[in-house]
Amino acid sequence: MGFRALHLVRPFLALLPEIDSPVYKVDFNERIMWTVGSLIIFMVMSQVPLYGIVSSDSSDPLYWMRAISASNRGTLMELGIIPIVTSGMILQLLSGARILHVDYSLKEDRALFSGAQKLFAIVIAVIHATITVLNGLYGNPKEIGTTVCVLLVGQIVAASFVTMLLDEILQKGYGFGSGINLFTAVSTAVNIFWKVLSPTTVDVGRGPESEGALIALFQLLTKRSDKARALIDAFYRPHLPNVMGVLSLLAVFAVVVYLQGFRVELSIKSNRMRGQRAQYPIRLLYTSSMPIMLFSTMTSNILMISHMLYQRFGTNPVVQLLGVWEPLEGSNQLFAKSGIVYYLSPPRSILEAILDPVHTLVYALIIITVSALLSKTWMEISGSSVRDVANELKEQQLVIVGYRESSMYKELKRVIPVAASFGGAILGAVSVVADISGAVGSGTGILLCVCIIYQYFEMIVREQMESGASLDSMMSGKLQ
Repeated sequence: MGFRALHLVRPFLALLPEIDSPVYKVDFNERIMWTVGSLIIFMVMSQVPLYGIVSSDSSDPLYWMRAISASNRGTLMELGIIPIVTSGMILQLLSGARILHVDYSLKEDRALFSGAQKLFAIVIAVIHATITVLNGLYGNPKEIGTTVCVLLVGQIVAASFVTMLLDEILQKGYGFGSGINLFTAVSTAVNIFWKVLSPTTVDVGRGPESEGALIALFQLLTKRSDKARALIDAFYRPHLPNVMGVLSLLAVFAVVVYLQGFRVELSIKSNRMRGQRAQYPIRLLYTSSMPIMLFSTMTSNILMISHMLYQRFGTNPVVQLLGVWEPLEGSNQLFAKSGIVYYLSPPRSILEAILDPVHTLVYALIIITVSALLSKTWMEISGSSVRDVANELKEQQLVIVGYRESSMYKELKRVIPVAASFGGAILGAVSVVADISGAVGSGTGILLCVCIIYQYFEMIVREQMESGASLDSMMSGKLQ
């Protein structure tokens, strides 16, 4: 077969720990235990502060990645799942584009590819952590000293490594789903819960107000004599979560759950068991939340790079072309005000969207178009393309009713690519509406959370069904 780039990983395989696949069938209760245990470890690391932080008042370069990365500033989960997601995304794209040749039918290639993902994730964690520390996120590096800087980097990388192992435990079959999805959904849900019901008070210039939108609603109505003004403040307060954001959250949640039910059901029959028929579902959201996750990961990395470059080389014309940043009123957090990255970031409110319609339109066109393209691309490289589905049905001796086996590919091609592209575009549009309406948790975060929770619900339901009872039960879990 000759030498390939993947073979460069071989010398490192012995150094990379690996979770062995279970040698027995892990029952439902045990999988629940492993899943909950992994989640508890992750949540604890999300609250344990990094040792050695002097100051955390500077602008956060990872601000735009928090919604999709299950990260928490200043804690062991500073990077969250960023290294794992970035590593997996890049290597999957390289593999799908045939730049990195991987034969998934070979056990050795699968092991090498898995090792490459781990190794690349560690390298990304080291780079991210080093840049974050040297950029002064926890204090001036000269003031905190080399030893503390190294210690900070070590803590972040070690936590990322533990997160990677937790994800592998779940994916190997000890738990449900993947750690990436679980941690993202729970982190987003906790963030939403806190913004809706947080009792913490914040002074925004008109006296202390509760951070939680619903808590603030009752607080303002009980403390103010002007009830109409209190309602207006509770629904539209600009710098804290408001009731309108909660209503937008509920609306987006309902829309995404509704879209999950859209599907085209192809009637199939078995050549092996005559008389057995079932429905093969092709979902509208064929690639689920993956296009939004890919888009957000790419744009967030671009925003982060522009943010850090502007802080160090703000007078450089090329850096300014990429993005000019200014702090938000009453905050140290920088936001793009012009440049290329300005059009990659969403409007933060309906008023801002109306005042700058060009920004709103360009951003909407970018996210809708790119999400559609990414969804179709992911379909091709993730093993769920038209040809992959056709081959899977043929291997199980299943055919679409009314079609010959030779023409099954054409019928699937008529449905699957349209579902992938159109579904990705719809998710992009929903994300735009959620961001503009100020939905609590951000459009991307809500979409990821809803799609992942829905997947877990279906996964657990399938686990409780008797496997192989009929063709219908066999097909019920296809194409999540």
